[in-house]
Amino acid sequence: MTILNPSHLKQLGLTALSCALAACSPGTPPATQLAADLVLSNAKVYTVDEQQPWAEAVAVKDGKIVFVGSNQDAKQWLGDDTQQQDLAGKMLLPGFIDSHAHPAAGGAFVRSLSLDTYANPEDWVKAVAGYAAANPESPILFGYGFLASAFGPEGPTAALLDQAVADKPVFIMDEGFHGGWANTKAMQLLGINKDTPDIMPGFSYYKRDAQGSPTGYFLEDAATAAMDKLDVINADSVALGTADVFDIMNSYGITAVFDAGALSVGDIQIDMLDKLYEQGDFTVRMVGSHAAMTPEGYDTAIAQVLEKRKNTKRPLYHINTLKIMDDGTIEGRTAGMFEDYQGEPGNKGTHVFTQAQMDHMVTEATANNVDVHIHSLGERAIADALNAIEVAKKAYPNSTSRHAICHVQVIRDQEIKRFAELGVTVQSTPLWASYDDFGEQFVSKDQFNRYFRFNSFKQAGIKMAFGSDYPATGAGTLGMSPLFNMEIGHTRQSAGEPNAKVQPNIKERLDLATLIRGYTIEGAYQMHMEDSIGSITVGKFADFVVLEDNIFEVATHEIHKIKVAQTYLGGKVVYPAAK
Repeated sequence: MTILNPSHLKQLGLTALSCALAACSPGTPPATQLAADLVLSNAKVYTVDEQQPWAEAVAVKDGKIVFVGSNQDAKQWLGDDTQQQDLAGKMLLPGFIDSHAHPAAGGAFVRSLSLDTYANPEDWVKAVAGYAAANPESPILFGYGFLASAFGPEGPTAALLDQAVADKPVFIMDEGFHGGWANTKAMQLLGINKDTPDIMPGFSYYKRDAQGSPTGYFLEDAATAAMDKLDVINADSVALGTADVFDIMNSYGITAVFDAGALSVGDIQIDMLDKLYEQGDFTVRMVGSHAAMTPEGYDTAIAQVLEKRKNTKRPLYHINTLKIMDDGTIEGRTAGMFEDYQGEPGNKGTHVFTQAQMDHMVTEATANNVDVHIHSLGERAIADALNAIEVAKKAYPNSTSRHAICHVQVIRDQEIKRFAELGVTVQSTPLWASYDDFGEQFVSKDQFNRYFRFNSFKQAGIKMAFGSDYPATGAGTLGMSPLFNMEIGHTRQSAGEPNAKVQPNIKERLDLATLIRGYTIEGAYQMHMEDSIGSITVGKFADFVVLEDNIFEVATHEIHKIKVAQTYLGGKVVYPAAK
């Protein structure tokens, strides 16, 4: 664990450059200017700054970039106390930005059983049995990662999970954290039976057999409510786990993250984050959100996000965004579509909020200059989210609010055009663009060919910000790796598998430069931080990732293997962590 003392925290986020420095030429320091604290030289510096795309060296003072240029000119910034590092041809980029993750929620699960999402139900049952044998003292077994669609339309069952463990409660969340899998003991402990009413029929509910008895598959709030009642999460474990998540992010070159909702740990979110900050365990910059997840909370959502915006301004994190949960998932058949799911006549998915409620929340947020981040996977949900944004923008054309729609899995041409016209950011996870063998059965061929249209977004001039959605990536902690995601976004195939099936449409493969922008400057834009992070530009924070190899030069199917050599936050090394 990297421990940063208060003086380091000041260097990371508080100390500004002098006015004289801001006014000086980046090539030559003024005679009165002190030497740089750090000079990185002999690097392949990919700046993501259109004014100066490539450089050889970078100088840092007081946690900010003071010079970007040639090795020769960088020598002018050297002094007796300047730390120098010869990168010997390694690639230097802006620190990666994960524009949609759940680090606090992920902290609750990072030490739990993590199933291989791309395995099968038989493998998962064996993994649960093995985990039970390795943790005999645990009164309740908890984990995550199964893919609901692998079980077919009926989903997982308690009877199957009982084959692994029958003598103690077991509860497993799916890879997207939209569903839960309980064994019989867990359902008994929870008091879930034939007489238990669904929380929100058709969306948050218990899958039932022909007799109306719950089968062991819980959807949406039914799953999260069960997890809360089982009390498998507490403040201390979440704090430890979130620090672990930050360390893992640093190991992948991530220096900033948008927290798209603390979900089941929302009640302890702020106290836990403050604790991490005071301990020096906060090694990323974070923008957080207040999540509106249920219809009951829509009319108080704005008041809550405004309260958090006022009370959580810290040097390294700030909760200042409204996150809206608009629909569900393809695998749960709850994402809002324009046509029925295959084999389920009458089921076009659903919405958490009505159009009127969406309009109200987005408009009120926009009136208060609050950024908005909307979960919409299905084509109909995406259209409705854009409707709400259009209403808000017409009502408050001078608002500084920025609007993003996240995931954006299935989309029509007309909505792509509206994204561009309304200036809405697309946020998504490139990893999900590998071939979806299981999900293919639930949608039409036309819909399957309109998955994750990244290149179409680029051609339309739409900003794209990329992130992991951890812990709901479907690939465990590896899903946080920007390099792993970039390869898949570039190939639309499973990482490292040149002969793997290509997820349609092959024309939606995205070039590497745009993928890098999505993990740097476009992520910074979504977080309203493009003036301070996202490119290697004089005046911005010295947040860097050093790679052993050049992304543009390695073989396409080897990108995910590139090693992160170092990660810098504010000019200080946060990976590798201090021993």
